[in-house]
Amino acid sequence: MGPVTSTPEPFSDPTASLRRGVRYGVLGLLALAVIGAIVASLFSGLAGLWGALLGAAVGGGFILCTALAVLLTAKLPAITAGAVLLGSWLLKMILAITVLAILDPLDFYNRQAMVIVIVLSLVIVLGAETYGVLQTKVPYVTPAGPVSSTEPDAESGHR
Repeated sequence: MGPVTSTPEPFSDPTASLRRGVRYGVLGLLALAVIGAIVASLFSGLAGLWGALLGAAVGGGFILCTALAVLLTAKLPAITAGAVLLGSWLLKMILAITVLAILDPLDFYNRQAMVIVIVLSLVIVLGAETYGVLQTKVPYVTPAGPVSSTEPDAESGHR
């Protein structure tokens, strides 16, 4: 029986780590939304439930939109991707300010629950995305093709 060798398949998806980060971020946001809604409901009733859900939507949506914009522009030229990301950031800021301005005079939600869940969603989603990106195994170099007969043999030094 000869030596067993394996050649890994070439790494072809540069967005794999970011997709995994987004997936972990969404899972973290869903867990926070459920736990936040339960805890806020226990302390503030229906208003706490709405506050927690609004906080998860505003905070989590704010962060996830950036990651999705990066993911969607990954294959574009750098100048185009930069312009799209800057535009999405501006749109995101305008949207967040508009949503908070619309919610300000309303009283169907608990403001403390919303603020706490917004802050927690920023921390949890960013942490989950970072964890997902760091846990993805990505090669640092592209493996070379098969060894040709003109290169010296590694063991004997002969061709």
